[in-house]
Amino acid sequence: MNHIAIRLRDIFFNKKTGSLIFRRGEILKYFFFDKGAIFQVKTNQPGERLGEVLFKLDRLSKEEHARIDEFIEPNKNIGEVLKTQGVISEDDLAEALGHQIRESILNVFAFFDAEIEFQAHDEFAGNSGDTRVSVPLLIEYGIRRMQPTPHLQSFLARRTPVLGRKTYAYLLTIEEKDILDKVNGKDAAEVILRTLTMPAEQYWKSLYLFYCLGVVDLEGDETAPEAAPDIKTRLRPASESHEDVPRQIAEVLTFRDTLPSMTLYQILDIPKTATDEEVKKAYFQMARRFHPDRFDRQIAAEFKAQIDEVFDGITNAYRVLSNKDSRRVYDAKSGQVSTQEDAQDTFKKADTKFRQGKTLHAQGRYDEAIAYLEEAVRMRRDKADYFLLLAMCESKMPPYVKKAEQDFLKAIQLEPWNPEGYVGLGLLYKAEGLQTKAVKQLEKALEVDADHASAREALEELTGGRKKTSKTIFGLDFFGSKKKKK
Repeated sequence: MNHIAIRLRDIFFNKKTGSLIFRRGEILKYFFFDKGAIFQVKTNQPGERLGEVLFKLDRLSKEEHARIDEFIEPNKNIGEVLKTQGVISEDDLAEALGHQIRESILNVFAFFDAEIEFQAHDEFAGNSGDTRVSVPLLIEYGIRRMQPTPHLQSFLARRTPVLGRKTYAYLLTIEEKDILDKVNGKDAAEVILRTLTMPAEQYWKSLYLFYCLGVVDLEGDETAPEAAPDIKTRLRPASESHEDVPRQIAEVLTFRDTLPSMTLYQILDIPKTATDEEVKKAYFQMARRFHPDRFDRQIAAEFKAQIDEVFDGITNAYRVLSNKDSRRVYDAKSGQVSTQEDAQDTFKKADTKFRQGKTLHAQGRYDEAIAYLEEAVRMRRDKADYFLLLAMCESKMPPYVKKAEQDFLKAIQLEPWNPEGYVGLGLLYKAEGLQTKAVKQLEKALEVDADHASAREALEELTGGRKKTSKTIFGLDFFGSKKKKK
């Protein structure tokens, strides 16, 4: 299947440099990548051109937009020309490029009949790389807003999903993680579906999301272009493939070969920002694959030393990383911990993303706001306001309703004293026809703030009480005063 999400998976995880060419009818687009990161797009679609994007973002005045052709120079990017002439700033250009890339790529996720071709290059001169666009977030958002299609079932049904990278599993909803728990590396995708009660269309889209985010790999995958390697391929040295031993032992030997060069985080296949719960879960997943008791006795006896060496390495990684003190010492020695300045820089970037998302939310551009807010919460998972605004945007888009619920709950968990989280969740339930749940959340909001007008008005409407007119509408005072319980 030649689809944009599979192509993005391949380019991103294999860190490819080159141009991805998309053709469908009169549509022609070029996406440019440097080591897996997208940094530029050229498109013949009028609404996606950089000048139009700058105008929509209010970075060009009507007068400047009307005479945009005057800024065209031979062999020069119009954005660079506008920046050089002082019409826009460096930040304006970076923001516009990010919007252009997102809009141009997301607009092609609906097509499964396009011609898509990747042309590799050695490098691109003059690429700054700062487009503020996350390829995994493009994949996640693009797939979520896709309409149901039989192409996904045809592509996935007879293949066997196996657990892959955990790096982007944080993008999954609780319901999707329940599906992921069913992946055992043995059952084909269509077999797993029979164990679930969810609609088939939802299952196929979720599984496709897992695959394109690298959360699962597919065995028997012959149609995906240069599919990103699974953990066995990523760990295998070029000099030895261990083809003369059983597959399970080959994986052990491959892992053992790379142990000396791996960090403890790489051994458990987790990011350095992993939580204690994620460390624990990663260890149990690795133990299910490499514990000596998991092997046939006769084979285990023959390769006992190698199996023990691998499992000892995994156990040691868990022992160190699951203990706060030993993890702190390890990080300090290995340079894994960011300095205080790095942390402050990350917080500033997260706040910038949040403010950009807030502006887009106010303009009603919820899909664009989500892209910024997802990055904000990725960098700072301790900010209730970030999750709250993200949930607000998601609640406006039907494909994101489930995720909106989870993000409202996260905001409530972080700030149980803030009524806005309860109100937002209550109104979400109300819109979905879940009256009992809606009433419960709105009552909680009033327990925190008895004067919250929006909560009281919605509750009275649901319970048949007197409908109270209020000047305060949920959303307008979204980040107003908050009342803490002491």
